[in-house]
Amino acid sequence: MSIADSRMPRTTAVAVKPVFSRLPRPAWPLVLIAALGGCAVGPDFRAPVVPAEAGYRSDALPATTRATDAPTGDAQRFLLDASVPTQWWQQFASDELNRRVEQALATSPTVASAQAALRQAEQEAGAARGGLFPSLDAALGANRQKSSIATMGAANASPYTIHNASIEVGYTLDLFGGVRRGIEAQSALADFQRNQLDATYLSLAANVVTTSIREASLRGQIRATEEITGVYQEQFDLVGKQFETGAKSQGDVLFAQSQVAAARAQLPALRKALAQTQTQLAVYLGRFPSQSEFEALELDGLSLPAELPVSLPSSLVRQRPDIRAAEAQLHAASARVGIATASLFPNISLSASFGSQALDRSDLFGSSSEAWSLGLNLLQPIFRGGTLRAQKRAAEAGLDKAAADYRTTLLTAFQNVADSLRALEFDAESLASQSSAATATASSLELTRKQYADGSVAYLQVLDATRLYQQSRLAVIDARALRLADTAALFAALGGGFGDQPDASSSADSMPR
Repeated sequence: MSIADSRMPRTTAVAVKPVFSRLPRPAWPLVLIAALGGCAVGPDFRAPVVPAEAGYRSDALPATTRATDAPTGDAQRFLLDASVPTQWWQQFASDELNRRVEQALATSPTVASAQAALRQAEQEAGAARGGLFPSLDAALGANRQKSSIATMGAANASPYTIHNASIEVGYTLDLFGGVRRGIEAQSALADFQRNQLDATYLSLAANVVTTSIREASLRGQIRATEEITGVYQEQFDLVGKQFETGAKSQGDVLFAQSQVAAARAQLPALRKALAQTQTQLAVYLGRFPSQSEFEALELDGLSLPAELPVSLPSSLVRQRPDIRAAEAQLHAASARVGIATASLFPNISLSASFGSQALDRSDLFGSSSEAWSLGLNLLQPIFRGGTLRAQKRAAEAGLDKAAADYRTTLLTAFQNVADSLRALEFDAESLASQSSAATATASSLELTRKQYADGSVAYLQVLDATRLYQQSRLAVIDARALRLADTAALFAALGGGFGDQPDASSSADSMPR
């Protein structure tokens, strides 16, 4: 508790006074030390409360998104105050995707780094707790020395050896809670690393899922572009035959040839993006680029989750690892203010030693060689050139910074959820529109090609209809992939199921290996 919390009401002090009056006078210092021992200067940390006005949007969230007959066009239903599954990537119903995520969580060096950082922070917190206990050391030594005083000023003073063996005990009275605030700060930093590990799991899983969706999208775009290139090639061959019979000009041939070349020119860029996506996936999975061979993942092999949980704002702060990490940093900053405040007050330490000293090793532990000491030391800073006060003000500024950083993290988290919810609405509408456009352009192309065969339309109209069909097909693929990726983004924005753990252990224990 803080010093302010330790002050008792006046009526309570009167009631207790007779008890103190009966204590022997030498015991009063011990009573005072015991009373102060439970106090700790500086602020007592309180977890921030989510503001009442916190929310994801100013209007009501629709019950479902728009549906369309296109693949990945099912309506998605929003479930308020529903739990986010920890292994949320399984909602896409892809064994290959599940395998990738699980391997990444098990073998990625970023996970190993976060796990090591957590172990380090936990051990540092354990080391800080040692300050609450007395220190016990054993010492054994021999000192060779010469002193004319020891030989009563004799001119022929000769060197001699002093052998010693002792056990030493030391204890610092944590009267003002400096040690306990230090333990509090280190424990908060361990909590920060624990939440950072959860954040590493979450971001890694989200990266693998979204990158895999991009890989599937690129495969679809390459296939569609190859098919469109084939259509242009067929048209070029047809125009070439018509040119040989004199029905088409050389300009028509060159124009058709340019369409084939333009369509093929898109393929290298798409294949390059696919190769880069696969090497990025390899790194996420802890592999080298030479090991970037994966089982092909197609958009048709991914199911769109039909039900989407939407956590309440009050629950989001416990589910998002980055918010909990920011809270842990705020806690550590609060404890540092207590550490800096405690440094302004006296520091009292106790020491004791018991051992033996002798000029001859064989005389150690004899009755005449016994040596002991008891010590009580008090250190009260009087003048440090303003250092201690400046350190306290710096700690208070650090607390203000941590509070501002926490609010920034909180606002960003709510923005992520709000953006993801809006995106899913617009993605469903976009896919419906793109699907309708693709159906219309396909029908238009088929009709235009028939009309061209009958000679009722010019070849330029065929090329224009083909171009629109190509664009609409690629737009549908993009819309499908975007809808899947934004669904994954919502799961990640809600914390990916990483809520409060039932005990102090990390949620890493429940992750797949």
